[in-house]
Formats: sequence, C-alpha cells, structure tokens
Amino acid sequence: MELIPIDKDIAIRIENLSFSYPDGTPALSGVNFLVRKGESVAVLGPNGAGKSTLALHLNGILKGEGKVEILKFEVNKKNLREIRKHVGLVFQDPDDQLFTPTVKEDVAFGLLNQGVEPKQVEEAVERALEWVGMPNSESRSPHHLSFGEKKRISLATVLSMSPEILVLDEPASNLDPRGRRELIELIKTFGTTKIIITHDTEMARELCERTVILDQGRIVVDGETADVLRDEKLLDRHGLL
Repeated sequence: MELIPIDKDIAIRIENLSFSYPDGTPALSGVNFLVRKGESVAVLGPNGAGKSTLALHLNGILKGEGKVEILKFEVNKKNLREIRKHVGLVFQDPDDQLFTPTVKEDVAFGLLNQGVEPKQVEEAVERALEWVGMPNSESRSPHHLSFGEKKRISLATVLSMSPEILVLDEPASNLDPRGRRELIELIKTFGTTKIIITHDTEMARELCERTVILDQGRIVVDGETADVLRDEKLLDRHGLL
C-alpha cells in the first residue's frame, strides 16, 4: 500500500534516537529533533559529538533505536528507496562521494539508479553542474579536480536529484577562504530544507536561522542562531570557541 504523508509541514521528525557502534561506543542518546519544511538548521558540536552519525540516520545509512521520519515516511528498509529520493546527503570528504571515471557519471549515478530516462538524466546533470558553477566539466576526471572543485561536484551529485532536504556534513572543511566564501554564497541560493553539520559558527550564523548544539550524543540546546551564538559560555563549554 502506498504511503501518503499526512503533515506536509514536517520535513524531519526524530524521536528518542539512540545509536552505538558495533564496538559498543555510544554515539547518540535519546535525541529528539523536529525540522519543518524550508528551515535551515545548523547542527554544531565538537569532534566526536555525534553530528555525522546523526546525518547518516537521515537517509538510512545507519539505523539506531528510536524513530526517524522523513516527510512522514519512516526510515526503514521498506521506505529506503523513497526516502533517498527526498534526502540529499553530501559527505564531508568528497572522495567518499566521487567514485566513477568522469564527473558526468558521478552526477548521473543516482538518477540512473532510480531508472530516470537518459534524456532527463542529461538535462539534470547539465543543470546541476551549472548550479555549482562547473558547466562543461562532464568529461573531467573527479580525481584530477582540486579539493574545492570536488566539493562542488559532490554537491552536484545530490542536486541533480532535486532533493527536498539537503544534509551537508562540514561543507566548508579544508577549503581556502575564497572557496569557503563561494560555497556559502552558493548554499544561500538553495531554497530547500537544509541541515548543515558543522563546527563553523560563522557559517551557521550566515546560513541558518536555527542552531542545535550536539555534545556527547545529546542535544544540549536548540534555539535561534543569534541567541545560541551570543552565549559565549555555552559555546566554550561545548568546544565551539
């Protein structure tokens, strides 16, 4: 039976999510998190706080205890294919995302996997590369790109699928100042729901109206970005100063 989303205003709902790695290391503990459609939310925290682990639950790469819903579809094996149409996850390291001989093949991979018609794939690839400022790069080898270019192509692999939710894991890590600024300006143009996993407080300030701080696998604060970032004692306590 086809699943029909009921509450169209909710993009992400997480209830009492806990997760431990196979060696027993706890990563998330009792996380509750609600994101409405169109929101841009920064998830801040020190290294090892559980930020990337949380991101990997949003499209079913990881599955913990508790409940995760994307657009009212519960994240489970039955709904995984549908959910991955709606959630675009961009990894921190672009080499984890780029694995084919050419840029075109990487950007087209997800669409072809969904059975999209070749002509539509061509159009989507061209459009995504335009969006990230790398037109006419289809024949280039991803492995010969600069780090900043790889970041852009990783983003294009997700944008080609027109996701309703973008999850960006440390999008500006290891970029030089110019590359960082260009990426921030690019992200500003996307009107989708955005979750930005970062420890870059200035990026959070520029891109997100709401900020969550995650530490030791728990959400310790959830509020307006300006209010959260104004509290220097809070930031220092959680390794963000």
